[in-house]
Amino acid sequence: MCICHNNTPKNTDDPTTNKLRKAFIHRALWMGLLLKEMKDRGLDWEEIGHAAILKTGCMHGEGIKEQLSNPDSLVEFGKTFLNEDVIKVFEMEIKKLDENELTVEFGYCPLVTAWTQAGIEGEMLDKLCDIAMSGDRGIGSRFENFEFRLGKTIAQGNKVCEVAFVRRKP
Repeated sequence: MCICHNNTPKNTDDPTTNKLRKAFIHRALWMGLLLKEMKDRGLDWEEIGHAAILKTGCMHGEGIKEQLSNPDSLVEFGKTFLNEDVIKVFEMEIKKLDENELTVEFGYCPLVTAWTQAGIEGEMLDKLCDIAMSGDRGIGSRFENFEFRLGKTIAQGNKVCEVAFVRRKP
């Protein structure tokens, strides 16, 4: 299955969005090639990748938390986490946003674009995506009442990525 057909941006007319996408692609290329090099050298690239990206997410989560007047509000979190630029870059559709659930579908992923351009596919592509999602896991970990959930992904060959933050049950 050719993932590239499932990962083509539909909105390409906005210069700011295009610039941001190029920056995301460049950053993802670094990540992908660094981890591929680690793998090729026999290192535990998956563990290293998850640990590093999780730390990054934790840092971002703390930054988001500092911006919120109510860090227990999933609605306020969602509005801060999903700024206009990020929504445009990833062609996100917010499926649900209330105090119990934030569910988003990504229609395009610049990270997958970078990795496929570098010749990465199949299982490694799926694993790189999961490692990148450790950033979102790290963000979620800064909020004691939220839980991160990952559904299907573009890296697996799907048309969208399904990402959610849900309120933990007491």
